Amino acid sequence: MSIDTFGARGTLTVGENSYEIFRLSAVKGTEKLPYSLKVLAENLLRTEDGANITQDHINAIANWDPSAEPDTEIQFTPARVIMQDFTGVPCIVDLATMREAVTALGGDATKVNPLSPADMVIDHSVILDVFGRADALERNVDLEYQRNGERYQFLRWGQGAFDDFKVVPPGMGIVHQVNIEYLAPTVMTRNGQAYPDTCVGTDSHTTMVNGLGVLGWGVGGIEAEAAMLGQPVSMLIPRVVGFKLSGEIQPGVTATDVVLTATDMLRKHGVVGKFVEFYGAGVAEVPLANRATLGNMSPEFGSTAAIFPIDEETIEYLRLTGRSDEQLALVEAYAKEQGMWHDPEKEPVFSEYIELDLSTVVPSIAGPKRPQDRILLSESKTAFRKDIHNYVEENYATEHTQLDEAVEESFPASDPATLSFADDGAVDVKSAANGSEGRPSKPIKIVDPELGEFVLDHGAVVVAGITSCTNTSNPSVMLGAALLARNAVEKGLATKPWVKTNMAPGSQVVTDYYEKAGLWPYLEKLGYYLGGYGCTTCIGNTGPLPESVSKAINDNDLSVSAVLSGNRNFEGRISPDVKMNYLASPPLVIAYGLAGTMDFDFETDSLGNDTDGNPVYLKDIWPSTEEIEATIKSAISQDMFRKSYETIFAGDSRWQNLSTPEGATFAWDDSSTYVRKAPYFDGMAVEPSPVTEITGARVLALLGDSVTTDHISPAGPIKPGTPAAQYLDANGVERKDYNSLGSRRGNHEVMIRGTFANIRLQNQLLDGVSGGYTRDFTLEGAPQSFIYDASQNYQKAGIPLVVLGGKEYGSGSSRDWAAKGTSLLGVRAVITESFERIHRSNLIGMGVIPLQFPEGESAKSLGLDGTETFDFAGITELNEGKTPKTIKVTATKEDGSAIEFDAKVRIDTPGEADYYRNGGILQYVLRNMLKS
Repeated sequence: MSIDTFGARGTLTVGENSYEIFRLSAVKGTEKLPYSLKVLAENLLRTEDGANITQDHINAIANWDPSAEPDTEIQFTPARVIMQDFTGVPCIVDLATMREAVTALGGDATKVNPLSPADMVIDHSVILDVFGRADALERNVDLEYQRNGERYQFLRWGQGAFDDFKVVPPGMGIVHQVNIEYLAPTVMTRNGQAYPDTCVGTDSHTTMVNGLGVLGWGVGGIEAEAAMLGQPVSMLIPRVVGFKLSGEIQPGVTATDVVLTATDMLRKHGVVGKFVEFYGAGVAEVPLANRATLGNMSPEFGSTAAIFPIDEETIEYLRLTGRSDEQLALVEAYAKEQGMWHDPEKEPVFSEYIELDLSTVVPSIAGPKRPQDRILLSESKTAFRKDIHNYVEENYATEHTQLDEAVEESFPASDPATLSFADDGAVDVKSAANGSEGRPSKPIKIVDPELGEFVLDHGAVVVAGITSCTNTSNPSVMLGAALLARNAVEKGLATKPWVKTNMAPGSQVVTDYYEKAGLWPYLEKLGYYLGGYGCTTCIGNTGPLPESVSKAINDNDLSVSAVLSGNRNFEGRISPDVKMNYLASPPLVIAYGLAGTMDFDFETDSLGNDTDGNPVYLKDIWPSTEEIEATIKSAISQDMFRKSYETIFAGDSRWQNLSTPEGATFAWDDSSTYVRKAPYFDGMAVEPSPVTEITGARVLALLGDSVTTDHISPAGPIKPGTPAAQYLDANGVERKDYNSLGSRRGNHEVMIRGTFANIRLQNQLLDGVSGGYTRDFTLEGAPQSFIYDASQNYQKAGIPLVVLGGKEYGSGSSRDWAAKGTSLLGVRAVITESFERIHRSNLIGMGVIPLQFPEGESAKSLGLDGTETFDFAGITELNEGKTPKTIKVTATKEDGSAIEFDAKVRIDTPGEADYYRNGGILQYVLRNMLKS
């Protein structure tokens, strides 16, 4: 209960219902705040307890200085938590382990429950093994259950064992789309109160719900667990960037183009750690689905949130998606009562301003390895030809390359080598055309009994995926893609045979409106059969490429491409066979599948010939804005949403027939390779031990700039021979059943072995070696070793470890295992030039101290090469209740010389200091639970 210092408690009557609310008007100054800070102000008013949340905190936000740097810590209590299964499974594993730990320390296991509602959507486990055929969905879901039966049984147990925890079974949709279409109420009601819906999620794209006026963002799984257990999220009152929208989107321009443009602009502006809030007359012109697409990409431009205020468009979307009339009335009445209803005539005060005239946006893609690297579609061919050199020539110092010749003549070049794939799978290389070091001097001709005869060369588009949360919630681009497919088929065009096509919508409603519009047959004609409802290509669940294509790529070191309608295109993420990844709108995904190569100019290059032999260009098949809008109106109805979601938690017969364990604590199976009891509470005492200095530490990895959580966190397929594969081999798992690292997130033994194991990771302790390797200084000569194997040797020898990094360390998805794996490998400190928000916080949550080099310095400028032994002095100040601003670091070289510098301590709030003193956030929560 709030102590209500400001007398804000009151009643709001809507129709026949009355709700307790906390009026912002009771606090002078809140009326001028941006929408997002009004949400935070209400949160503090409602949870004011005089200790963690005080009158001073509320005044601090009411008197917010938009020009000041953030310095006031507040405790934000989200209304609910949302999870996907990759990141959510470890949360439930940890909660189950906490129940046993509480029992061991004399507490009551059944008291360990989510105190805030928590929903999990199982959407990250479907892999696109089967594609381009009518039974793709059924076969992929069957395989998903075969691989994940243990995990799903565990989650069904959790759904029954824990209060306020619900699970959306597999095959229902992507978490963020389910969130905006069904789970998010926009205004929450609970225990007689009405208040703004807010949420944190175990996926960085939780920000998609910002489009609905819901303040929320991605956190690490460990923070989400704490939030479920009633712990507020510690944060600084942020700077808020006002993003003014004006004008209207022009014909031929998609929401994806707007998003890629905004991502480019905001990355350049610099919004890391800030809120972005959209305002202005142009807001009314942005459909809700486009708002959700913009919110979705918040992690790509680095902001904490990217939010739209509530307005008539919000209400219309809630109505379309089947929310009740009572809920619609409440949302509108509450928003207007609290001054949260968008008024385009009023311009809030913001910390910084940026503006986009929507009429200036042009078609774009982004790549080949970062979402912020926008390329104008009109310049994509030129950009590709510049970028391909970085992939083809890497590690090959030749004076004149095949690529140079190709660019100088025509691309692809003629006269390819030939690979023939017989019906029995045998391969016949008819003409050897390999250059030095195994790189081809000519394109490769493939003869495959199923795919036919074709030429594969650098830049070939081998994956065309309509997938991910970003765009598959958006009818304008989804129906635009389907109409383009119809037009292409009617012109006689076909997808190139080497392209792996993917259609994985975000919800079943997409299937319904495709069927009503009569567009499925055209998509299927181009190979886009329904493959699953889930996050496939974007998360790396692309599945294998056809054998002949994969073999040609790997045997000849071809640099091929993927085009996907997602938000992530980091190196090594989409497919181990693919080096170059491009983000594009769903219509452009289909267009690139028709083109079959990134070396393509849609203005001047023909996609093929029509049935009369005339060349067909993209402009000839691109659907008009009017036709897309007319199709949306005729094909989408409220009934579709209500029907799709009325049985959302029931699941199909596979889910319902799973045998489910019972009991307050989980019966762990020691032979399980999917779900194991977490080790975080082993040997934990009721009181924490004092913080100690770190001495004699060795470098596990010396890394460069832009190392993402994709590089750190275990994800993707499990490669034979790696430590994770060796563990599975030793436990009797056949290679065909390895599954993915993400699917085994509930087993810490697998996950530790997959940490820092991304095939594109460049550990500078080694020369020119990619992947999860390091030097092991416990062995004579410090030979190359798997990172996991070296870490085990270090831990046996009692040697702490440190990781050195560059700029923007830990950008990417909010991955708890990037921090958990780092900690379990024995890393005590990470020193970088800069961190991105979520990973820095997660490191602290796992008892790892995040440090930064002095301003303007780096490992290189200080002369560090990773062979040093590190000592840290000053950490023990934390035992005195203080957080040191810097600590002294001494790096001693093998010859005895030393490099000294003062590292900045990135423990930014008192709450984070408490977590670090306790050895992590889970230990802190558990100890507080025992005390209460």
